[in-house]
Amino acid sequence: LLTFLDSEIRAGRLSEKLLPLQSGVGNIANAVLAGLARGGYKGLTAYTEVIQDGMLQLIKDGTIEFASATSFSLSSEGIEEFNRNVEHYRQRILLRAQEISNHPEIIRRLGCIALNGMIEADIYGNVNSTNVLGSHVMNGIGGSGDFARNGYLSVFMSPSTAKGGKISGIVPFASHVDHTEHDTMILITEQGLADLRGLSPKQRAQIVIDNCAHPDYRPMLQDYFDRARKESFGKHTPHLLGEALSWHQRFQETGDMRPAS
Repeated sequence: LLTFLDSEIRAGRLSEKLLPLQSGVGNIANAVLAGLARGGYKGLTAYTEVIQDGMLQLIKDGTIEFASATSFSLSSEGIEEFNRNVEHYRQRILLRAQEISNHPEIIRRLGCIALNGMIEADIYGNVNSTNVLGSHVMNGIGGSGDFARNGYLSVFMSPSTAKGGKISGIVPFASHVDHTEHDTMILITEQGLADLRGLSPKQRAQIVIDNCAHPDYRPMLQDYFDRARKESFGKHTPHLLGEALSWHQRFQETGDMRPAS
């Protein structure tokens, strides 16, 4: 993410103060936000819904100069830090009603950078933020839809695998879609980053497989995509309908998305 933001600055698409940051709730978004301190940025702003420990730390060290939000979701340590330095934070944080913090027109006018976690993404950029295996609710969608659709940049982040490698964060087709490929610009895993802006569906699929998928799953995704291009009905967004959700079905039956060796 830091490399990408730096490249956007060099290309003149962002200034050194970036744009107002939005961060979703969860360990990944919180950790990535905290990592922005390593980028050397100063005087940034945030326009978000929830403030977590990571953003609080950025406000404390001066990376973020001012933050607008609706609520806090802090650890016990974060609560202690906030209470201990409340006079510092009260000059740098403004809480607004959710109808304002998540208002599509304001988000679009400010040009926010939306940084949100995800459960999974498929090779075309559809993102599942809420339902494990398409059916089991993990969390609500919150304001991520408002920010992803209306922000200047929409970034979704996840580890490439879960459950010790038994689940892939990149799948042939998302088991539940909260954010369509039209609202997804950047996908990031620990494997790399896929910039999907301006790409056709087939171009998106290849860059997601190459840059974001875990090496254990990359050959499986490539095989699916290659066969889909040859065999599927219609070629714009190739899918094998009988296999599109087979990885999820396999995990449900065996506890592992990978086929038995």
